[in-house]
Amino acid sequence: MTRSYDDIIRLPHHVSLKHPHMTNIDRAAQFSPFAALTGYDAAIKETARLTVEKVELNEDIKDALSDRLQIIAERIKEHPEITITYFQPDAKKNGGAYATSIGTVQKIDEYDRIVVMTDGIAIPIDEIISIDGPIFETMYNGQ
Repeated sequence: MTRSYDDIIRLPHHVSLKHPHMTNIDRAAQFSPFAALTGYDAAIKETARLTVEKVELNEDIKDALSDRLQIIAERIKEHPEITITYFQPDAKKNGGAYATSIGTVQKIDEYDRIVVMTDGIAIPIDEIISIDGPIFETMYNGQ
């Protein structure tokens, strides 16, 4: 009784004279899955990215922030270090994220309503939720 392929099992491996030998990496690449859904991974990552809603400030806090900006404007030549926390709206979906910038203020542009830091960051005044720094501690201690 003969088994299947007994007639060819002992033949030498065929090597083509027309086609060059394919490397194992190239051979594996032919069988790797293709990206049938281009952009799918990016869409999943975008959906999973979390955003937060902007906190609406009451008038008292807005007034306090305005006072602090005025103090900074008056003492801008002293280059006081301050910490500003502000809301950055998301360009792609509702909400955004809160960011904090620590440094010195280069200028306060009341016309464009932005605070420009010395490192080049432009912070919209309407997005600021807090301003802190040693300049305000000395102010409240009566110095």
